[in-house]
Amino acid sequence: MGKEIKVLAISGSLREKSSNTALMNAIIGLAPKHMKWTIFKGLGDLPHFNPDIDNDEGPVPVRELRSQIQEVDAVLICTPEYGNGVPGVLKNALDWLVSTSVFMNKPTAVISASPTPMGGDKAHASLLLTLGMINAAIIEGGNLIIPHITLKMSKEGAITDEGLQAEIEKVLQALEQACS
Repeated sequence: MGKEIKVLAISGSLREKSSNTALMNAIIGLAPKHMKWTIFKGLGDLPHFNPDIDNDEGPVPVRELRSQIQEVDAVLICTPEYGNGVPGVLKNALDWLVSTSVFMNKPTAVISASPTPMGGDKAHASLLLTLGMINAAIIEGGNLIIPHITLKMSKEGAITDEGLQAEIEKVLQALEQACS
């Protein structure tokens, strides 16, 4: 067993039955026991980004997001694609981080999943650009685009596709290695 690694997991969807949230939970279930997970649940509580109130005090939900990112060793983001881009709530959260250094060199894995054949590739590319802007350390082997996600998971949220499970295990290994 390796050293304890604290990871913050963020789903880019607010939908209760989101396949990305189910995927995120399945990934946590596949992770080694020494990876300790926190799920960020405040995405829908963040106010619309406004530079006029972006200061050290700022809104409480923003301070909580920044604090949770700062306290972990790594971040995992699972996101759908809405309108050929990053969901607005996820982009809003990242906008609140632009003026900070909380993501600076933070090992980050990025997964987009969609029921479409494209797998959310446009959201994935856009998310990588934004994360690069805030200096997140996108880990090698930590990016995954998953097409047809609804065919690869059960309705209960279990991964049913062996190939997908193997890919996720590689992402987890890359995340672990980046934190060593």
